[in-house]
Amino acid sequence: MKAMVLAAGAGSRMGELTRSLPKPMLQVQGRPILEHILRNLARHGFLEVVLNLHHHPGRIREHFGDGAFLGLSITYVEEPALLGTAGSALNAAALLRGPEPFLLHYGDVLTDQDLTALCRAHLAHGGLGTLLLHQRPGSNSVVVVEPDFRVTRLLERPTEAERAGVDSPWVNSGVYLLDPRVLDRIAPRPPQDFPRDVFPGLVAEGRLYGFPLAGYRCAIDSPDRLARARDEFPVRYGS
Repeated sequence: MKAMVLAAGAGSRMGELTRSLPKPMLQVQGRPILEHILRNLARHGFLEVVLNLHHHPGRIREHFGDGAFLGLSITYVEEPALLGTAGSALNAAALLRGPEPFLLHYGDVLTDQDLTALCRAHLAHGGLGTLLLHQRPGSNSVVVVEPDFRVTRLLERPTEAERAGVDSPWVNSGVYLLDPRVLDRIAPRPPQDFPRDVFPGLVAEGRLYGFPLAGYRCAIDSPDRLARARDEFPVRYGS
């Protein structure tokens, strides 16, 4: 199965930590965040992986090479200008298309999620996309779901006015399982983002679902979050 890990961002909110290093290469428990992600992908059968690169791309290439030491086949796609989460997938569409769904994983999301269970749920409901969801009050996203976890509303970075009256504990985790037909929904005018530009159409059609997180998850988007992940993330998850 195929996966794409978004590893192009500059990580500007990390300050000096990412001045000369891509954020996914920051270490947690002795390994880069990206290596933990890739090991979890390999564990669940996602053996063909695309990495998009932009900020200090050589640091990632030098560490991971062709991915063989992880049991993976890695292909790199460099972005001279950032394309957004959906724009990056469209840029790599030729590598992601196929008969099976592909996984899209944010490069700063550290999780030990059972991705096999996510795949089973996606195939069972027959939608075009499945979002890994977790519960976090005050997050910068809100996802409203039916009892069967069909998504009926998705707000990404909502204003207080938009958030008012929306009662849901679920938020976007930054891990998506997508039918390759979703690539045809992405406009060829970057930057394009999945939550803002693609998922609203799937929600309107009733073809986007959620799947609840089981285990650990941390989006490492600040030095404080990095320190927390270093304290919380057990070594066994990256073994």
